[in-house]
Amino acid sequence: MADEQKATSPRNKKVFINLIDSYSSECIGKFLSTCVVGMSLEDAEGEEENEVTFQIVGTVETKTDKRRSRFSSEEYCALGREELLQRLMECDVIVYNISEKSEQLDEASWAISALHSEINHFGGPKMFILISTVMTWALTKPIDPDDLDIPFTEEDYRRRRPHPNFKEHISVERLVLKMGKTKKSRLSTYIVAAGLQYGMGENIFHYFFRASWLGEVSKVPVFGPGSNVIPTIHVNDLAGIIQNIIDHKPKTHYLIAVDDSNNTFEDTVKAISSVLGPGKMEIVPKDFTQADIDFLSINLRTEAVFLKNRFNLHWVCELGMVASIDHVVKEYRQNRQLLPIRICILGPPAVGKTTVAATICKHYKVHHVRVKNVIAEKISQLEEALQMDNQEESFDMAAQELLESLKASMNQNGGRLDDQLLFQILREKLNSKPCRNQGFVLDGYPNTYDQAKELFYGEEEAEHDTRSKMPLFNQNIIPDYVFSLDATDEFLKVRVQNLPESAVEDTHYAQDQFLRHLAEFRDHNSQDETVLDYFDELEIHPEHIEITGDKDSEYLAATEKIIRAVGKAKNYGPSAEEREEEERRNAKERMKPLAAEKEEREKEAKEAAKQATQLEEWSKNLREVKRQEQELLEARSIPLRNYLMKNVMPTVTNALIDCCKIKPDDPVDFLAECLLRNSALVE
Repeated sequence: MADEQKATSPRNKKVFINLIDSYSSECIGKFLSTCVVGMSLEDAEGEEENEVTFQIVGTVETKTDKRRSRFSSEEYCALGREELLQRLMECDVIVYNISEKSEQLDEASWAISALHSEINHFGGPKMFILISTVMTWALTKPIDPDDLDIPFTEEDYRRRRPHPNFKEHISVERLVLKMGKTKKSRLSTYIVAAGLQYGMGENIFHYFFRASWLGEVSKVPVFGPGSNVIPTIHVNDLAGIIQNIIDHKPKTHYLIAVDDSNNTFEDTVKAISSVLGPGKMEIVPKDFTQADIDFLSINLRTEAVFLKNRFNLHWVCELGMVASIDHVVKEYRQNRQLLPIRICILGPPAVGKTTVAATICKHYKVHHVRVKNVIAEKISQLEEALQMDNQEESFDMAAQELLESLKASMNQNGGRLDDQLLFQILREKLNSKPCRNQGFVLDGYPNTYDQAKELFYGEEEAEHDTRSKMPLFNQNIIPDYVFSLDATDEFLKVRVQNLPESAVEDTHYAQDQFLRHLAEFRDHNSQDETVLDYFDELEIHPEHIEITGDKDSEYLAATEKIIRAVGKAKNYGPSAEEREEEERRNAKERMKPLAAEKEEREKEAKEAAKQATQLEEWSKNLREVKRQEQELLEARSIPLRNYLMKNVMPTVTNALIDCCKIKPDDPVDFLAECLLRNSALVE
């Protein structure tokens, strides 16, 4: 019974896609892997028990130990032509995407030719879909020279004239269409002329998204006049068109895949900049690849009539990027994992908040928000704006009133700003695009429960649960992490006393001001409701870090604790130059112990060599001394030997001979008497 069920169960439709690790091919593969065969047909009803799904296989540019994606069942890398043909023969649908990489043109031509040569050996009908580009239309002459707004449609595809750098693309298109006319029941071929693709993290438009998100330029650059109309399509809408072709098997074999936008290059970049960046743009030359320049310089009005009339498309961005910019930006942030990091660092005066905050900002590439700097920045902005208004003979009454209010409040409060005005400009700063994009470190503020409640107040009263005791708060500016640096009063007083006079002058570290600020801080944090209690109520539990030393290593330890708690950065990270510098610095740090060890070994080797040389010299000198002593002893012993040989040895010899002859009872006494008797003969 099980075997019978297995035999009657439908086989998955196998789809081959080239380079499924590239931008649009990956998106198409992911999309199809979630679809059921026939799902786009208008008369499809509900879900059947045995649904036929798409099984995605394909080539990858770079080989890895594991599969790159969860949507593909097989991935091939660096296959030979024979093996690749075998893989293609196993598939029901072959999708070749030549819209991204021109290096795939030759392989696409070979693939359709090789499949056509094996057409009689197919196990079943096959479909070949070539994803090309509207750049093959770039130099097409207008339908009506007097009315340039008339768009091209699929019916005009024979009139198309390619951009000079895309002539090979149109050659591949013609070859694919030709091969599909032989035996349509066995091999059907389709061309999809896709507009510039966007969405799902971006590709060709990524430069403009990144420049806007980083906020490093006051105006997002655009090259050329910017008035050219760029045909575009969301990459998931392109995937939906591929799904519809597979399901519908249309009689029209050349399709244009564009949305209804007809936005200019300037409109597109302005929309990106408005949502993510400064909202301004400038037309300047910029270093792009030639392919990027070709794509972004196209000026073409097209209309995808066939898609609207025949396909059942669930559009993601039917009206284009500009009309759906919020959705596209949301996709961009999610796919690129560009999430802001919001941190608040609190603590008593002189504990080191600003030093730690500056280090954290540098590590995560977020913005340092200090009350003093925010006020100065706002005043400077207002003064510059009013100065520009005077030059342009216009006047901004609201800016003038705000500037006067800020200055009046600071004059009345001894340089401090009224809380309501401070909340206003702080909220504006925290809601600014740089802080919303990358995040911020709020340095030393708020100080009280009421200040925190007022600063982070949220206006979403309709969605707020009245039974909840949690205060209303603005999710866009509330910190994700709160750290409280702690230290004793005695430690802080000693630290301030040890500061150089130049660092204390005109600051709140002056003795009377510091003690007053410290007393205020202790008073605020001994009340029934403190600023830390506010964050606890929001379930953002502050982490306490004790500062006990006055050395750089103490700040480094506090910074490391914060980095461990926050985790990895959720942004683009350091630039290529910064990464190189960081690598050099890390390499230098890694080399330090090795260099020290090498130096120590060299020092020990030099010392050992020195000792060996000294030992050798000492041994040599010792041998020389012994030799000289030996020579001296031998020189001194010559007279004595001569004396003994002449005077003593003859007498001793004769005495020994006599002893041998006589053989006395006591030979020693005999020799002694003989020597004594003959001693007079010795000179």
